[in-house]
Amino acid sequence: MVDTVLDRFLRYVVIDTQSDVTSPTQPSTAKQIDLSRVLLAELKALGLDATLDGSGYVYATIPSNTAKAVPTICFCAHVDTAPDFSGTGVKPQIVRNYDGGDIVLPGDKSRVIRPADYPVLKTQIGNDIVTSDGTTLLGADDKAGVAEIMSAAQHLLAHPEIKHGPISILFTPDEEIGRGVDKVDLQRVGAQFAYTMDGSTAGEIQDETFSADGVGIDITGVAIHPGFAIGKMENAIKIVGEIIAKLPRTISPEATEGRDGFIHPVGVTGTMEGAKLQLIVRDFTEGGLADKEALLEGIVRDVLKSWPGSGYVFKVTEQYRNMKIVLDCNPEIVDYAMEAVRRAGMAPALTSIRGGTDGSRLSFMGLPTANIFAGGHAFHSPLEFVSVQDMQRAVDTIVHLAAIWEERA
Repeated sequence: MVDTVLDRFLRYVVIDTQSDVTSPTQPSTAKQIDLSRVLLAELKALGLDATLDGSGYVYATIPSNTAKAVPTICFCAHVDTAPDFSGTGVKPQIVRNYDGGDIVLPGDKSRVIRPADYPVLKTQIGNDIVTSDGTTLLGADDKAGVAEIMSAAQHLLAHPEIKHGPISILFTPDEEIGRGVDKVDLQRVGAQFAYTMDGSTAGEIQDETFSADGVGIDITGVAIHPGFAIGKMENAIKIVGEIIAKLPRTISPEATEGRDGFIHPVGVTGTMEGAKLQLIVRDFTEGGLADKEALLEGIVRDVLKSWPGSGYVFKVTEQYRNMKIVLDCNPEIVDYAMEAVRRAGMAPALTSIRGGTDGSRLSFMGLPTANIFAGGHAFHSPLEFVSVQDMQRAVDTIVHLAAIWEERA
């Protein structure tokens, strides 16, 4: 019996694979390996050379079936789900032949997926929608991508008349906590170009992400007994509070969209003597990133004018860079993906990601990688959903893309 993409998806989402940003290990949680082992067994059952390494990466290769010299392309998805909301005990629900109305989630009826909040539902009438029961996230990010790659591999192996070059498959852990490619073996991947199946709306292709930095601001205050503090104490916690209060609301995540970047505080720790403020800075251009960091340091200096005994250390750590810088040097990656979307019966839409993917870092590690839709919506929340038909469209896109690389070799 041949598994459908829905069969695979339902099998994968019930396996708890949340990653943990506080863990020092790779993968950050052992339970991610539970899904990786399932995938390893299924890949081997398809007759593929597949391995699972000690860091949680699954590698496999579909051999070429053409006499042409075709570049090896890789399809990649991540097995972990986000730590933002529980992924334990996922109970997937299927709304058959969706009628366009509100979807009330049966495990928590206060949670409702409404077309007013998610206009994409207007394009899903007549489709089959998969949700959680409302007590957990669903895990379409990125188990939809995992299921789609597996289903495409199954289809290509069952249809040797579809000519393609060598295809590498990569499943990564810990993408949701920014460590998805920390220990990837690119030699084992063996590809020249790649695609992550980790996008959202059907037909979308992303060739651009934010450039991202982390900023750590260490404030050293002046500590003294509060009973004798007049004219002497400089409380580092209060200084950090003033810095946060001066951050422009117009360049915060909640006030920006499209190609607007932002400054976002993500953590505060401290005592009267010393405090640390952690932020992330995002922009689509290097210049915009530098401008925001200069603005931020200017705020720190301005605040400290009122605290002459205190000091600061301002540290910027590069996190990832806009993959468009690399992809623009290899335009065929995106061109072929857009043609594959057309052949799968959709109008392609080239968009930007207000975030990052494994593809951001892979591109700068020497493996140019674009991102393709996987069909899911409302990621990292109990309202997450995906349609079966959109997952199948993603499978079709992978299959067409493999054929296009062979045709144009």
